[in-house]
Amino acid sequence: MKMQFLPRVALAAALLPLTFTGHAAVSAEEAGKLGQSLTPLGAEKAGNADGSIPAWDGGLTAIPEAAKSAGYKGDKGDRFVDPFPEDKPEFTITNSNLDQHKDKLTPGQLGLFATFDAYKMPVYKTRRTAANDAFIYKATAENATRAELVADGEGIAGAAVGIPFPIPKNGREVIWNHKVRYRGVSIRRWNNQFPVTTGGAFNAVKLREDVYFPYSDPDTTPAEVEENNVISYFLQIIRAPERLAGQILLVHDTANQVKQSRLAWQYNPGQRRVRRAPNVAYDNPGTASDGLRTNDQLDMFNGAMDRYTWKLQGKQEIYVPYNSYRLHSGELSYDDIFKAGHLNQDLTRYELHRVWVVDAYVKEGTSHIYKRRTFYVDEDSWQILLVDCYDQRDELWRVQEAHPIMAYDPNIYVTQFSAGETVYDLQSRRYLGMAFNNDGDEIYSIDDEMDNPSRYFNPRNIQTFAFK
Repeated sequence: MKMQFLPRVALAAALLPLTFTGHAAVSAEEAGKLGQSLTPLGAEKAGNADGSIPAWDGGLTAIPEAAKSAGYKGDKGDRFVDPFPEDKPEFTITNSNLDQHKDKLTPGQLGLFATFDAYKMPVYKTRRTAANDAFIYKATAENATRAELVADGEGIAGAAVGIPFPIPKNGREVIWNHKVRYRGVSIRRWNNQFPVTTGGAFNAVKLREDVYFPYSDPDTTPAEVEENNVISYFLQIIRAPERLAGQILLVHDTANQVKQSRLAWQYNPGQRRVRRAPNVAYDNPGTASDGLRTNDQLDMFNGAMDRYTWKLQGKQEIYVPYNSYRLHSGELSYDDIFKAGHLNQDLTRYELHRVWVVDAYVKEGTSHIYKRRTFYVDEDSWQILLVDCYDQRDELWRVQEAHPIMAYDPNIYVTQFSAGETVYDLQSRRYLGMAFNNDGDEIYSIDDEMDNPSRYFNPRNIQTFAFK
């Protein structure tokens, strides 16, 4: 069913002329590689030379027998079960054998080993499970020959539903692919946050998040994306602790940041007022994060890209978090997961995958607390898996990790999402856990309440959520 969209908000900026980057969509000949030598989303279908990365065989698009045997039924909010319960680590990287593996580790990962003597990375067999529904593949093939960057790379045109740039030519295109990758259309999740002290103590901040992605609606056209100029509606409600409960954040993220920048509103239950929140962007502190992340680090990176120059460095084979079903288990308590310095690494899983590497450098005349960032983007899913963040002295400061799993139920959605994310502060030896929902909380689910986003995500409706 076609969804209703919120009307555009006209600002003076919308009257300014748009500057195009000069990059056109790829040729029909190049696009013809999709589904052939390339996967439908643009990754190399073949494995690597020594076979340590296998060929992509379609990914995980059906409920595995191991999940059925373990009790997965596909009910709303049902937790995805490990489809590979018999897998064991092929080896574990520690400080004692680090030199053997340095060529497949990032500076951020090496920084974690240098900071924590007992840090380790269990490395498993590579399984290329990432996949999407057929309608995403079809839309991606159509986008390939028509999508383009506009507004100096701050907007996209000619794209809808699928990946806009499956055969990227520059860094901005890679990051745009991450920002609009398919994660369902209307979803609800518990994005629980855990600021962890140097001694391993933490307090849980329970965040319920409702998101609607008009860009990903199967019926959406590129013309509608450009006209409505919204790629996502985001509603965040703090449920605990009591001192923060009832605070609400509403964000409308745009497809063209020059035409209309991000719109945000906040509700404070003490003041009982809804206020515009222009600072919910860039390097302002993220909600209830104890200063351990910026606003644009949610989902590894989000929002405007205009404070950086972006350089595509190519691809590398890197050990990255992948198929992190064990970390997703509902049998774990948060005490099992969060330890002093870093996650309980026995619960993590790393695999060798090819990733796109994008360097971002702060532009002259602008500012950000991170002078430089390097993004490592999964070629199979376009999800950012790792980020290295540098301070103003060009020293490594923070390291981000996403621990993804594949949602394999075609009755709900077929996509990859994070079972948890971390931001490690190597200088303070603290870290932030995000997007964890192990302790009895519902995971990603479709929510019918959002079928009318023009009402549901309207700032005039915010106060009603404070009492639900």
